[in-house]
Amino acid sequence: MICRGCASSDTVRVLDLGRTPAADYFPPHRSIVDPAESAHPLAMELCRRCGLAQLAGDDTTPEEPRGVEPQALRDQAAAAVEAVAESGFLNGDSVIEFGSPHGGSWLPLLGERGFRPPLPGHPASVVLDCFGAMHEPDQQAVFRERACATHVDGVLLIQFHSLAAIVTHGQWNALRHGHCAYYSLTALQQMLTDVGMSLSYAWEFDLYGGTVLVAARHGVRSDTSHTVRRILAAEHALGVCEPRTIRHLQQAADGHVSSLRTWLATMAGRGKRVYAYGAASRAVALFSRAGVDHRVLCAVADASRAKQGRRMPGTDVPIISPAQLLADDPDVVLLTVADLLPEVQSQFPGLTGKWVVDIADGDGPNADPALTHGRQQPGWNKLRTYPAV
Repeated sequence: MICRGCASSDTVRVLDLGRTPAADYFPPHRSIVDPAESAHPLAMELCRRCGLAQLAGDDTTPEEPRGVEPQALRDQAAAAVEAVAESGFLNGDSVIEFGSPHGGSWLPLLGERGFRPPLPGHPASVVLDCFGAMHEPDQQAVFRERACATHVDGVLLIQFHSLAAIVTHGQWNALRHGHCAYYSLTALQQMLTDVGMSLSYAWEFDLYGGTVLVAARHGVRSDTSHTVRRILAAEHALGVCEPRTIRHLQQAADGHVSSLRTWLATMAGRGKRVYAYGAASRAVALFSRAGVDHRVLCAVADASRAKQGRRMPGTDVPIISPAQLLADDPDVVLLTVADLLPEVQSQFPGLTGKWVVDIADGDGPNADPALTHGRQQPGWNKLRTYPAV
């Protein structure tokens, strides 16, 4: 394939999930499960020239049912804006945001600080992109557009789920249809250079196991921060732009699917009623590849009204409301997004002790156990240890 970031033809397949359902199309609950639902190729390619990891191809039609923005994302946005302000990068009074189809916005937070949209056709002193750029097939056009929207003295802020975190934590199911690019800071630096911008600063957050927010400015600059240099050095040590490193995700995928299938079958054999919480896109390929059905997973609860009354793609597992989840009084609840744990523990105290969190277990190369094991909290278990309930 032709690289989405640099147009090179020197790409290599590093993760292949075969044919899976579209990650954002949730059929009506009572509809028949059609094998064609699970007929969409899903694979990741790595460009040997620029280091960009990317979706190999996408024959799906975006649906993107509107989800409910988790508290973890709202908290992270507030923390990010505060960190950027403290570092002196919120100058000027105009802002443009390139949003994500998943929802959420930093504009209210910037509005409280006096930022307003610029006049039509004018660049802004602050340009925001929080998980938005990754959805665009033409990555070259993406960064040209954002560079043009940034004032000559302005700053471009880009937040992304770190490829280094994806690899280190074995987060293979971050790969999904509609997500066209998976950034390392190394690859992002090259793409910014190609549009005449330079990295100035970087901040790291725990969201999704590791996200990075960067500040970029126009021109070649010598004021790159120690945080940028440290992250680049860590990525180099990991080998995040090397195919052999990324290919560890294939092992993580196969092991995760096999273990989930075994655990669910064991729970069903013991008469345990297992439910899940979070009809997240990352659960689509997992459940489909594991052959999950309602006999081992009764239902998936989700706060999004747009998803309720539908089913998980490629399965007959219905999506229900949180109220129905509580009414059904499950024995075990599989949380598909670990970042939601504090929020759901607070909202649903009646489920204390029933949570099993689907969290990566550091399957990647050079994984540091402290990166994952330190996240455990009372009242829940990690799925990868398959607790006997």
